[in-house]
Amino acid sequence: MSRLSRFRACPLCEAICGLEFQYEDERLVAIRGDAADPFSQGHICPKGNAILDLEADPDRVRKPLRRRGTEFEEISWDEAFAFAGERLAAIQHENGANSVAAYLGNPNAHHFGSIAYAPAFLRALKSRNIFSASSVDQWPHQVVMWSMYGHQFLLPIPDIDHCDYMLMLGANPMASMGSLMTAPGIAKRLKALCARGKLVVIDPRRNETAEIASEHIFIRPGSDALLLIALLQTLQRIGPARLDHYAGKLKDFDIALASIAHFDSELIAVRTGIGTAQVERIAADLYAAPRAAVYGRMGLSTQMFGTLAQWLLQLIAIYTGNLDQPGGIVPNDAIISLTGPGTARGHHGAWRSRVRGLAEFAGELPVSALAEEILTPGEGQVRALITSAGNPVLSTPNGRALEGALESLDFMLSIDVYINETTRHADLILPPVSSLTQHHYDLIFNAFAVRRVTRLNTPLRAQAEHERGDWEIFNALGAAYCEAANKPWTSLPSPEQMIAAGLKHGGSDITIDDLKAAPHGIDLGPLQPNLLTRLQTESGLIECAPSLLLEDLARLASDAFAPAPGDSLQLIGRRDIRSNNSWMHNAPRLIKGKPRHQLLMHPDDLAARGIVDGVDVRVRSAIGSITVAVKSCDDLMRGVASLPHGFDHRRAGTRLTSAATLDGASYNDISDPAALDAPSGNAALNGLIVWVEAAATPLKSMPALATQ
Repeated sequence: MSRLSRFRACPLCEAICGLEFQYEDERLVAIRGDAADPFSQGHICPKGNAILDLEADPDRVRKPLRRRGTEFEEISWDEAFAFAGERLAAIQHENGANSVAAYLGNPNAHHFGSIAYAPAFLRALKSRNIFSASSVDQWPHQVVMWSMYGHQFLLPIPDIDHCDYMLMLGANPMASMGSLMTAPGIAKRLKALCARGKLVVIDPRRNETAEIASEHIFIRPGSDALLLIALLQTLQRIGPARLDHYAGKLKDFDIALASIAHFDSELIAVRTGIGTAQVERIAADLYAAPRAAVYGRMGLSTQMFGTLAQWLLQLIAIYTGNLDQPGGIVPNDAIISLTGPGTARGHHGAWRSRVRGLAEFAGELPVSALAEEILTPGEGQVRALITSAGNPVLSTPNGRALEGALESLDFMLSIDVYINETTRHADLILPPVSSLTQHHYDLIFNAFAVRRVTRLNTPLRAQAEHERGDWEIFNALGAAYCEAANKPWTSLPSPEQMIAAGLKHGGSDITIDDLKAAPHGIDLGPLQPNLLTRLQTESGLIECAPSLLLEDLARLASDAFAPAPGDSLQLIGRRDIRSNNSWMHNAPRLIKGKPRHQLLMHPDDLAARGIVDGVDVRVRSAIGSITVAVKSCDDLMRGVASLPHGFDHRRAGTRLTSAATLDGASYNDISDPAALDAPSGNAALNGLIVWVEAAATPLKSMPALATQ
């Protein structure tokens, strides 16, 4: 049998590692890291090999499915598109444009055929009820970048390969492989940093990244903004701000510093659990470092004060002179830019959700409002839902309420390859063909990479006659819907043509032919200062004191010092390198090995509640309870519990053979849709107040919860 190697970047996580796909007689038999890739240099994580499972998964949906009663039957693509277009148009005709909602899941960002083509279809719907996984993830980042720099994606990236000191909060890149810091081979990069300088990880759990760091410091969940205020206050006492290289581009920096002056450092120490002496040492090291980067990720963003925390990180980078400087934090000037002419800069509060009045950001509403928009009668009530590569029943707050809401819809369309906890409620499922059959360019992750790199991913096999790419699905849905709604529609050209056009307008000399001739990708060098020439604020300056953020300081001052209810714990999430969100749990290569679903608790917290390691416990929040096995963990701060999200796959109606073998409960059955980061509307999933006791204890014995 002949053996053939082909090359592409991994489509399953943010690291975009180059992979070598080995075929025998057109059958994929092995996947290895591409040693010739200039960025990843042969690195591969377990998710790369899991592509073998996903490609051959017998549970994968491969033809359109239409619901008939409680079962699904295969139908033709033409029939499917016509059915979807007619139903969507009819529901809007009867109930208004906003009666059709859409939810886009995390994998959409990994596929050019989704991220470049879904927006045109959504614009045709003209609905204000658009939601995505962004509002349970990185909205605080985007709101801060829009507020300070004028574009939601003008995001400074840690120059991890050249910094001497790195302060990392609420992040675990050893498990996530980067996440808004595209950095394949992250372990080598972090170890190299520790060898030449210092990496300080601040987190309520001594996570996998903290294990290799120079230093780990515990912090109480949700108090990061207070710590960052204390650091800024201390930096001002250590020495003057280093502002020379900003060339007069700062606006209201003095106002920003003055706005935090009234916070009491002693109270901050009590709330964070980090003493003033530690704060002074961190600030001194940060100020003294020739090149320092600051970075905060999921643990910062998914909390009550996530936007303030991300803003304060930017102010620290400015104060120490490390914003837009080599070895500091620098935007990636990608050759296909997310911030160029015609891109979505972002806007805030152009409209609000119908029920709770939550502000939109960048054309989307917080997904925490989705269930209530379906369940609450009245003008503008959501009667139909489109989901694309998303599982909000497991991934968004109060998943059980959303699950019930889905059952009440008049129509539900899912673009997905699985019948999962969400799509099992759909009336129609449209499965995209394998991404390995499509041209692909990493719009998002090249723009967030720690080096300037570029590569074109070309098809590894031909698309079969009965298969449709995600770009073809969105084009056909748009055409069918617009025909039924009597609206104009123009389909977008193929991904290859779209990528070629993006390169042509990107300002570089690199063409699609150049990328085709470089199957391993092209390295364009390290990050270079560019922020000051790309600012898109109305003033043309860095807006250091946006009113949206200054106003939220009052909420921080009034809420952040409130004591937690007696005998409660604060719940935080966690991620494992083999557990990349709920949609990867059907891959046998990823779910094998030790269980990863347990609730982690400190031994002292177990002892105080008379709970034995390994038993089932009941975890109760303001909105519900779950039962899950508990595991004793010395690497967790006292008063904190940790649970991963994306579990609980044993629900009737799903087709997830491997995932159904997993134990575990859904974090989002107890997360509260009322808990939000106010400026962004992002869900506050971390720092959730919970009570834990042995599952055999009667529920009535648990303490009453204060109403919120």
